[in-house]
Amino acid sequence: MFLRQNPFVKLLIPFASGILIQWYLQPPGKIGVLILLIGGTLYSFFSLLKGFARWKYSWLSGAGLGAAMLAVGMLLAYIKDVRNHPLWMGHHYSAEQAIVAVLQEFPVEKERSYKAEAQVQYCIVEDSKQKVRGRIIIYFSKDSCNAHLKAGDQLLFQKSLQEIRNTGNPGAFDYKRYALFNEITHTIYLTDTEYVKLSENNISAWKKLIFKMRSYVLQTIRQYIKDPKEQGLAEAMLIGYREDLDKELLQAYTNTGVVHVIAVSGMHLAMLYWVINIVLQPLLRKSTTRWLHTLLVLLILWSFAFVAGGAASVVRAAVMFTFITIGRQINRNTSIYNILAAAAFFQLCYNPYWLWNAGFQLSYMAVLSIVVFYKPIYNLLYVRNEILNKVWQLASVSMAAQILTTPLALYNFHQFPIYFLLANLVVVPASSMVLVGTLLLTVIAPVRLLAVEMGKILEGLIWWLNSFIEIMGTFPLAVWSGIQIGVGQTVLLYIVIAAMFFWLREKNKAGLWTALAAIFLFWAIRAWAIYEVDRQRKIVVYHIPRYGVMDFIGGRNFYAVGDNAAFQDFAVQTFTLHPARTFQRVRRSEVMAGFSRHGNAIIFQGKKVLWINEALNETNLSGTIPVDIVVFSGNTRITTDKFFNQLTPKHIVADGSVPAGKARYWKRVCDSLQVPFHYTVADGAFVMNF
Repeated sequence: MFLRQNPFVKLLIPFASGILIQWYLQPPGKIGVLILLIGGTLYSFFSLLKGFARWKYSWLSGAGLGAAMLAVGMLLAYIKDVRNHPLWMGHHYSAEQAIVAVLQEFPVEKERSYKAEAQVQYCIVEDSKQKVRGRIIIYFSKDSCNAHLKAGDQLLFQKSLQEIRNTGNPGAFDYKRYALFNEITHTIYLTDTEYVKLSENNISAWKKLIFKMRSYVLQTIRQYIKDPKEQGLAEAMLIGYREDLDKELLQAYTNTGVVHVIAVSGMHLAMLYWVINIVLQPLLRKSTTRWLHTLLVLLILWSFAFVAGGAASVVRAAVMFTFITIGRQINRNTSIYNILAAAAFFQLCYNPYWLWNAGFQLSYMAVLSIVVFYKPIYNLLYVRNEILNKVWQLASVSMAAQILTTPLALYNFHQFPIYFLLANLVVVPASSMVLVGTLLLTVIAPVRLLAVEMGKILEGLIWWLNSFIEIMGTFPLAVWSGIQIGVGQTVLLYIVIAAMFFWLREKNKAGLWTALAAIFLFWAIRAWAIYEVDRQRKIVVYHIPRYGVMDFIGGRNFYAVGDNAAFQDFAVQTFTLHPARTFQRVRRSEVMAGFSRHGNAIIFQGKKVLWINEALNETNLSGTIPVDIVVFSGNTRITTDKFFNQLTPKHIVADGSVPAGKARYWKRVCDSLQVPFHYTVADGAFVMNF
């Protein structure tokens, strides 16, 4: 009955399954075509039957439709994978060839460079052009001329591209897969003398308009909101531009469970939709202008979605509001479940790889959770006072949204914000005012006097909001961090939620027993994981650009050795070391069995490790010291013959702080002496288990 009323749910399940099968099993495209032909034939044949025969064989018709949708998902994922395209540059490019590429965005300033995505158009082969397809990331040196590059600029250069690699750090984000999902497979660093800017400007009129609108919004915010911290939040909140967002402030919003107000999402589109409907309400009074209302609403919503960067969550909201608006125009009301499934279906048709996008997953789970759980939670209390009732409504929405998003948040971010309810009660209304105010600021910007006053009001409001979040982040037990669960445990948590809801609503004990069984399995998996962790003994040399850091891990404890600057670097701690230690379920310890350290010499579980950094050169080495592992950091100066005569190492590791030229030199030496060499830049983090 449910599937009949919500046909897109029936289509979405096999469709999404096909996408997963294609990515993880990588079957050839012919398999998808064959399944599509078989499924389509079954569905067509049994759908043409009439009377009793059609009813009797309806399951075969349904199976055929499911197989066809499975195949469609497989084929779309196959086509979207740029590596399967005959013109993919990986099939044609070689290191000596020149490349013509077009910038797809304005270069963004980073700490030591400018960064931009580029579409590769041609490989130059002996004065002839080979048309190719694919995207790369270009890092430009911080020269004055590079700062003036813009979207659409066509560049010619002849320098070897570098394939994108993962860091290999334990628990690290799979950046290589993320880039591939966006058709990006290579990267390159260019100085101002290593490329030629061609006169041709290849960018569509539509993209030019989007960039102009985006640039106008950013210039307006930067002109009238002066403080960098408040300015960065306003940019992120209105159009999703995060390059100026303070990283520690972002972490504070994450820790308090309100990072959704920064990410442009359904809440932003809902607010914009509400404002648009109020402004355009007069158009609904006449039947002759109702169509104009629909057209303007959709035009503004989708323009905002594109200006905001077209993130999965904002596109989801735009698709949903499109269905709702068109449904109202033709006087058709449909199930919210069907609208959700249809929105997901069409989004995945456009980009199947959004299925792995955390924003896509959390966005749909949040809406579904509100739809399912809001009314049961709200009905738990009856509040007479109108103001308190509004507060209870907001609290109910916040609690409802948290139910189905929590398992995904634990899996992806390994933490749970304890004070999420209190934070949302304050932040959601305040951020809504900021959002509406910032929208208004972009409208009244030409009237300087009004814009200046509005900018001051917004800057004060955002400062108060940021201060509130930062103070909340200092509360005792503000965030429960270090949570590590796998895919299986995430699925079990959803089974627990579904079974408990079924038990409470239907009063059926089967739901309770199912929930208890899932809880038992969840803790059994966790107990086994803890047992395995207690037995682990390993040495990890992390890949961190410009820094050297090692962890010596015994059971659930670790001892860290490395550059002091790395331990004080917020980004290194937040995005590399903390995730790695969470993944390995370890905590810092100053005393560990089987571990001893004497300066740069370390003995761990019988293995001798020598860390050679710039503070330890050959003048510090005396006598013969047989070691198992030598770890190089920085630009150390060691005489090769003396080094091998004194140390006789079994493994040599160069970390991310070692210059590439120095690493190539040591690799040649080690290859000639048949000593294993590991360079974290090329090979990822070094992990020795024993």
